[in-house]
Amino acid sequence: MVEGHGPDLCAMSDEIWETPELNYQETKSVARHKDMLAQKGFRVSENIGGIPTAVMGEAGDGGPVIAILGEYDALPGLSQEAGIAEQKPRNDSDNGHGCGHNLLGSGAMLAAIAVRDFLQSNNLPGRVRYYGCPAEEGGSAKGFMVRAGAFDDVDVAISWHPAPFAGVNNPISLACNELEFHFKGRAAHASSSPELGRSALDAVELMNVGANYMREHMPSTARLHYALINAGGVAPNVVQANATVRYLIRARELDELIELVERVKKIAQGAALMTETSVEHVVVSGDANLIGNTPLEQLMYRKLEALGPPEFDEADRDFAREIQATLSEKDIRAAYARFGLKPRLDVPLCDTIFPPESGDGRHVGSTDVGTVSWVVPTVQMRGATYAIGTPGHSWQLVAQGKMPAAHKGMVHAAKVMAATASELFADPSLVAAAKADFAERREGRPFINPIPDDVNPPIPGYGEAAE
Repeated sequence: MVEGHGPDLCAMSDEIWETPELNYQETKSVARHKDMLAQKGFRVSENIGGIPTAVMGEAGDGGPVIAILGEYDALPGLSQEAGIAEQKPRNDSDNGHGCGHNLLGSGAMLAAIAVRDFLQSNNLPGRVRYYGCPAEEGGSAKGFMVRAGAFDDVDVAISWHPAPFAGVNNPISLACNELEFHFKGRAAHASSSPELGRSALDAVELMNVGANYMREHMPSTARLHYALINAGGVAPNVVQANATVRYLIRARELDELIELVERVKKIAQGAALMTETSVEHVVVSGDANLIGNTPLEQLMYRKLEALGPPEFDEADRDFAREIQATLSEKDIRAAYARFGLKPRLDVPLCDTIFPPESGDGRHVGSTDVGTVSWVVPTVQMRGATYAIGTPGHSWQLVAQGKMPAAHKGMVHAAKVMAATASELFADPSLVAAAKADFAERREGRPFINPIPDDVNPPIPGYGEAAE
C-alpha cells in the first residue's frame, strides 16, 4: 500500500525541496500538502490552531484516532543545488531543506495514506490523521497547536525524522525556551558627555558575562546559546540606547528548564541594575522534552526488524561516498557516537537497524514533538536518508534531499510508521497499553507548556484567527 502511493509522495517531496520556506511562511508547501490530501480522499481541515500554514487531513470513522505528524519548514542560509557533492548555492533561494523536512512531511503523509487504505481494506473502525506542522525550526508550532487543543482527541501520535541510520528514536530531547531581552538606556555623545549616557549594549555584554559564569552552576545536560539581535547601531561615538540579545535556554527536564529561565531573567535584571538601564523580556518559542512510551517503541522496533534496513544500491553508495569525501573522519565518528554505534568508516549508507535506546542522550537537541508527547502517547523513528556523517543543517544534507537514496529512506520510514499504526488499529489492547504507560510516566509530573498563554506566533491577526 505504501509503494502504491510512493511515486506521488516522492514527487511532492521534491516539489517541497524546490520551494524552501521558513517558519510560518510555508504557504506553497502547505498548499501542496492540502492538494495531495484532497487528491487522496482525506477530509481536509485548514488553519489548525489558528495557524494558516498548518493543515490536518482525516480518513476513516469511529474507533481510535492515530495521528501521523509531518513538517515542511526549511532553514535560512542553506541554499544548495541538488545532487552534487560540492557547495553551490542556488540562484533562486537563500533557503534550503537542511533538516530534511521535505521528506519528513511527505513520508508521514505517505504512511497516513497507506493506513487509510488498510482501514478500508479490512473494514476496521478508526481514524487516521495527517498533521502538517509548520515552523519546527525554532518556531514551536506544535506547542501552539497543543495549546489550542489540536491533539486533545488523539489516542496515539507517530512521527519520524531523516537521519543517517534507521531505528526507533531514543526519546531524549532538551526542553527549551527562546527569549529576547530588550535593554533600553540613554543615548549621549560618547566623548563629550559620556556621563550622560547609559549603554544598553554594555548591559547586553554584562548579561552575557553573567550567563557564562552561570554555566559552571547548572546541570551538565543543560545548554545556553545567545545571539546579538540588535547591537545598538554602528556609530561608536554614540552611547547605544537600545540593544537586544536572544537567548536559547535548554534543559533535560521541563522543571529544570523553568528554573534556568528564571535564573537567566535575574542575570538580565542584574545587568540592567549595573548599567542603570531597563530590560524587558519576550518569550519567542518553547518546546517540552520528549516523553517516551515503551509499548509503542517495542511495537515500532518489531516492525523495523521485520522490514530490515532500506535497500540502497551501489549508485546510492557511490554518491554517499562523494558526500563523505567532503567531510572529516570526525564527522563520521560523531554520527556513530550519537546513535551509540561502533564506527564503521568504510560504510557510506545505513545497512542495519540500530537497537532501541541507542546513544547516551548527550548529543541531542530540541523538538516541538516533545510538547505533543506530554499530551499524547508518542513514538518516533529515525529513517536513513543520507550519507553517514552528514551534519544536520548543512549544505551536504540539502544536496542529498532529492536523491534516490532519500526517496528510498522516506518510503522505508513510511512503511514502518504505517505498519505500526495498522497494528494499533487491529489490536486495541496495544493502544490501551500505550495509554497506561503514558499515564504512569506522567504521574506526578504536571505539564506546563513552555509557551506562555499570552505569547503568540509571529502571524498577523493570529488572535482573531485562533478564535
